[in-house]
Amino acid sequence: MPKALAITRADHTASELREVATRSNDADATRRMLALALVLEGYKRGEAGKLCGMDRQTLRDWVLRYNAEGIAGLCNRIAAGPKPRLTPEQEATVAELVRKGPDLAKHWRGALAPGGFGPRDQDAVQCDLGRAQRRRDAAPPRLSAAVGATATSPTGSCGAGGAQKNFADLVKAAIPEHAREKPIELWWQDEARVGQQGTLTRVWAERGSRPPAPRDQRREWAYIFGAVCPRRDIGAALVLPYANAHAMNLHLEEISCQVTQGSHAVLLLDGAGWHQTGGKLRVPKNVSLLHPPPYSPELNPVENIWQFLRQNHLGNRVFESYAAIVDACCAAWNALVAEPGRITSITTRHWASVIT
Repeated sequence: MPKALAITRADHTASELREVATRSNDADATRRMLALALVLEGYKRGEAGKLCGMDRQTLRDWVLRYNAEGIAGLCNRIAAGPKPRLTPEQEATVAELVRKGPDLAKHWRGALAPGGFGPRDQDAVQCDLGRAQRRRDAAPPRLSAAVGATATSPTGSCGAGGAQKNFADLVKAAIPEHAREKPIELWWQDEARVGQQGTLTRVWAERGSRPPAPRDQRREWAYIFGAVCPRRDIGAALVLPYANAHAMNLHLEEISCQVTQGSHAVLLLDGAGWHQTGGKLRVPKNVSLLHPPPYSPELNPVENIWQFLRQNHLGNRVFESYAAIVDACCAAWNALVAEPGRITSITTRHWASVIT
């Protein structure tokens, strides 16, 4: 037996190594202990390694580890990972910000960016949250005390990839003859239902905690009819009690008023029944409708607008009445359009920029 393979430690006999192996929860360490037990019993290194699923050189390396560190040396070593990029003082600042909660009006999707951090540290904040025992978790529902209260209310043929590739041709086909020579504006439209059932969004919290959030059990709601023009960084919206052709006509009139004078708008919207041109829908002369392929919400960036509004303004809330829902929806949309560049940053799509 080569000298490098000789087991010099006398801490355990072969039978004692086998007994320790039976109590171990580490399968890799168990195989190594059994291999060492075979060596102590006189097996050749190649044979002992083969019986335990390793080659001769690997067994030799584990013998050296065992001689130097004992049974503890037979366990896998976990890398320490990269050095933290935040100082202990900065980590404490981040931890305090997590406990208080970020400013949802500034931190899109809960991104933490506390003051006093350099450009590189902004990314480091996100990377070091896990090491600092912080995470984003979905808040479990907590029933509101107002659950029992009452509320009153006043009255395509190609897939998504093909649509992106041929988007310019689709828009060109949707433009009527009288608008061929006019400047074209690209608008996106959709509706979102906001109600007392509410939305539970993810929030920053300390790992191991379960941050509660209010959840109403009543069923009043309103609809935000929203449309945006990424190039102009503007939007047009109405908050209405119903989603039907009459409500859609009101929204089309609002969009028509926001289109630049002398321009023509191509409005992209899904295939909902109240979006179809037949029947009661009245489309203004300076607006043309374009329907993307069905079941392709990824083609409509207004879906990300709803995500932004729910995460930053409308989520984790209890609305006392229909009027409170309407007020919250109006305040959320007005805050969106009042922030320069926000609509453009959320809704710009490179495959649609060829039109504008």
